Amino acid sequence: MQYYLTHLRELEAEAIYVIREVVAQFERPALLFSGGKDSIVLSHLAKKAFFPAKIPFPLIHIDTGHNFPETIEFRDALVQKLGVQLIVGSVQESIDKGRVKEETGLNASRNALQTITLLDTLEAYNIDAAMGGARRDEEKARAKERFFSHRDEFGQWDPKNQRPELWNLFNGRKQHGEHFRVFPISNWTEMDVWQYIQMENIELPNLYFSHVRECVIRDGVILAKSEFLKPQPKDIVKTLTVRFRTCGDLPITGAIESTANTLSLIIEEVATTRTTERGTRADDKRGETAMEDRKKQGYF
Repeated sequence: MQYYLTHLRELEAEAIYVIREVVAQFERPALLFSGGKDSIVLSHLAKKAFFPAKIPFPLIHIDTGHNFPETIEFRDALVQKLGVQLIVGSVQESIDKGRVKEETGLNASRNALQTITLLDTLEAYNIDAAMGGARRDEEKARAKERFFSHRDEFGQWDPKNQRPELWNLFNGRKQHGEHFRVFPISNWTEMDVWQYIQMENIELPNLYFSHVRECVIRDGVILAKSEFLKPQPKDIVKTLTVRFRTCGDLPITGAIESTANTLSLIIEEVATTRTTERGTRADDKRGETAMEDRKKQGYF
């Protein structure tokens, strides 16, 4: 009798293998949780990896204070459902302590400020491996990164000095003060994620589905109107039927006009799109190497 795995089951098996490898090699791992679909899928995979036992590591959320309320509500409900520890690192606290300085100006964002808060949180809890839901198809800097991404004592990533991972052998050796970022779903595409969500019937925040929202159109990007985004004379304020392909901070996360309100319709929509899901993220448009520069400094 022959046994066949679909490509989704192969990706699932690979991700679960990586998650188990992290727990085997490191003393204090954690899962970086943003409340977005990729980190939700990652938490689902972690649950499957250790079932019927509970997930043996905490979830870490770096809270900028500019999150979608729907994201925070979903995060708290999921943590309670999974029965896991939640560690919250606050960007606002980092600002109050003088660890970071808040940006000012028209397109000010707290996105880059997360780096210091993240590094402080990892150090405070002695985390030696932080798993994240980044994928190689999202952005060119992420395409360079391995499953096991070594970070030095300053939390920095050196893209020119990465370890080989032949035959899925992962080298987690490190010096004191260093840590790893690990990306179990690196080989997944956005389509894979959506098809897996449908296959596993994974619950998501309603932001990902079509809904009516008051928006601000700025430089061609549709942003959610909020207290953190002050409309300018050139902006267009308009009520639209939209959904979000990625869930970041309110002032920087672009929406798309869409009537896709089911997983099947979203999958059809993703199949025809020609832009990446981060193509509407304002923070990635600050420069050609915006993401790589942030990652070198210790970003997710």
